[in-house]
Amino acid sequence: MKATRGYGNDARYLADWVRTHTGVEGFIEPKTTLTDVTVVLVAADGEWTRRAIGERGAQNLARDLGIPVYDVHKTGYPQRMRDYDARRRIERQRQIERDLEDL
Repeated sequence: MKATRGYGNDARYLADWVRTHTGVEGFIEPKTTLTDVTVVLVAADGEWTRRAIGERGAQNLARDLGIPVYDVHKTGYPQRMRDYDARRRIERQRQIERDLEDL
């Protein structure tokens, strides 16, 4: 993996995230009225992170990190990402229930 020169702290964060997770794929989200182009990185277990990196940053990310990157409008988000979020919601709810039982 090359250094993430020239596209900021968010890109460095994403590069570190790729190094610490397995099976990472990127999903490019288009610019909106509120945000620049963003990328969502999704690991094999469904854990994910999102950062705004701009159009050039998205292109550089794919090249420099050597991960597959997709247009989210063409592919959608992977099921494992939704499954991860669902597991996290269940875990949080169970923790709340345990905390309430301890009162």
